[in-house]
Amino acid sequence: MPGLVSDATRSVISTADFDAVLFDLDGVVTQTEKLHTVAWKRLFDEFLDRWAGKTGAACSPFDAESDYLEYVDGKQRYDGVRSFLAARGITLPEGDPDDDETRETVCGLGNRKNAAFLDCLGETGVQVFDSTVELVRTLRDRGLKIAVVSSSKNCKVVLERADLDRLFDVRMDGMESAARALPGKPAPDTYLEAARRLDVEPGRAVVVEDAISGVEAGHRGGFGFVLGVARRRNHAALIANGADAVVTDLAEVGVSPTPEVSRVRNVVNLPSALDRFDAIADRLALGRTAVFLDYDGTLTPIVSRPELARLADDVRGTVATLAARYPVALVSGRDRADLQRMVGLDVCHYAGSHGFDISGPGGLAMQHADGLRFLPTLDAIETSVREALADVPGALVERKKFTLAAHFRNVAPARLAAVEARVDALLVDLPTFRKTTGKMVFEIRPRLDWHKGKAVLWLLDALDLDGPDMVPVFVGDDTTDEDAFTTLAGRAVTVVVADSPRPSAAAYTLRDPGQVHTFLRRLAETCGG
Repeated sequence: MPGLVSDATRSVISTADFDAVLFDLDGVVTQTEKLHTVAWKRLFDEFLDRWAGKTGAACSPFDAESDYLEYVDGKQRYDGVRSFLAARGITLPEGDPDDDETRETVCGLGNRKNAAFLDCLGETGVQVFDSTVELVRTLRDRGLKIAVVSSSKNCKVVLERADLDRLFDVRMDGMESAARALPGKPAPDTYLEAARRLDVEPGRAVVVEDAISGVEAGHRGGFGFVLGVARRRNHAALIANGADAVVTDLAEVGVSPTPEVSRVRNVVNLPSALDRFDAIADRLALGRTAVFLDYDGTLTPIVSRPELARLADDVRGTVATLAARYPVALVSGRDRADLQRMVGLDVCHYAGSHGFDISGPGGLAMQHADGLRFLPTLDAIETSVREALADVPGALVERKKFTLAAHFRNVAPARLAAVEARVDALLVDLPTFRKTTGKMVFEIRPRLDWHKGKAVLWLLDALDLDGPDMVPVFVGDDTTDEDAFTTLAGRAVTVVVADSPRPSAAAYTLRDPGQVHTFLRRLAETCGG
């Protein structure tokens, strides 16, 4: 499952993983979204003034930021009119596409908006994003096919005025979609039609969008990667609607001939491990298998306090059955002794404190040698953190042998910034420690190149399981599990447990611990050891 690899400065599109890139126009290739914003505001503010005078119902004017992004950005013209008017509780007759601009119908207002846009275009001309044009030319030079997919019926005119009309192999715009009666974004139809004309499978194509509706269209169309461009500070909204990654400008994106190694995608775009279980089982049947499981949020639901995360008896039984067939290791941020006590299965291996402390059957044991040197300083830090957060209601400081956790799940939202600021202040003079984040927790850890992914590799080697026929399975839910997903990319079955949009390097997804139990039960029942 392809994605974009991120290095220290940029994201990179791999030409080995993709055959085409499909770009939105306004806000991605050209800066005409500014003209659209002016035209929409001019249209709606004038209309709302007339509406208030006629009906006595005053409505707030069109907001060039929030209303533009939510109701009209990326949508076909008449869809934008309907969407905004509905938000103001106004219903107008549909009218006809040939309606005069003065008619107060959906089509009439849409036509009036188009006239206002053309006026703005004539006044200012077309400005382009040079970084996008450079990226398109690089992609073409590397052999990728390029399309522009726009809701605008003025796409051809805009491209011609910007002298970019020969830059794209396919133009799928408002005129083309109207001629074929294709629904506009967020429906995926226009993007799918562009891919068909390029003769590429959606899974081998990248969608580049700045609009929420366009990102949703790419997600719904099953495209190989959906890249959001957050020019209006809408990073979170783009992720929430299906973007696999978000940049602020396409200067942050490069092109590489080699396959990527970091397969980061939005979890909403990942296939379910239950839906793809037969394919997973077939893959595991070809070689040896070992299973690695996180604990909190994976085998048990997230709870308000760590000690309340009790493992259900039926889940424990399933893990025991699994461990009779495969090597099974619990890999957690919890203290190793605490993790072992909570699970209570002597047949399993345990990697606590993100892999700094490992033990298992047959006398297997490892404590990270460099990590041990940090323990005296961590003792002192523990005292300082407890004192710093003592007056914050709901804050919980949990000491583990090799790490220190500051839980803020029960802290009032207004105090969250204070918790982080106090933790950060304590670390200013401690360059050998770093702060990492998890689910409602900040962790203070030694600044060492060691994490869950490295711990899994250590276990595979220690158990003589590190061979070309080995296919590990790793299931986890937290940001700390991303280290394992990235480390094992391409060689393991990696499964992220998530019920809301966020980036992940995993290959599959499950919604919650209940689905994890179902997956593990099927794994134990279906696959022999």
